[in-house]
Amino acid sequence: MQRTVLFYKTIDGKCPVQEFLDSLSGKVAQKVLWTLSLLEDLEIVPAIYFKKLTGTEGIWECRVQYGSNIYRIFCFFASHSVVVLTHGLVKKSQKTPQREIDKAESYRKDFLSRRKIK
Repeated sequence: MQRTVLFYKTIDGKCPVQEFLDSLSGKVAQKVLWTLSLLEDLEIVPAIYFKKLTGTEGIWECRVQYGSNIYRIFCFFASHSVVVLTHGLVKKSQKTPQREIDKAESYRKDFLSRRKIK
């Protein structure tokens, strides 16, 4: 299966996931891009790399472990084969911060509402 991966942009043109990716070191960024290529190319992505967050409005996370750090990129499906990346973080604990889930859900609502207008 071929999926398309898009980067969410705010109404004023900011791209939170691009800003996150730009903040990463070279080797971490390479591993993140490799993980995103799995999302694009594999029919079933292993849950260690990609899973739905329970209790959310369709929010998923891409998970990348590098050394002792775990990097998360939040995303959602805009259609069956289109995944929109919203933003990322370096996760410090097991529990995903609710404010980050809320941010991803807000970005999802914004994206989908602006998409309907066009």
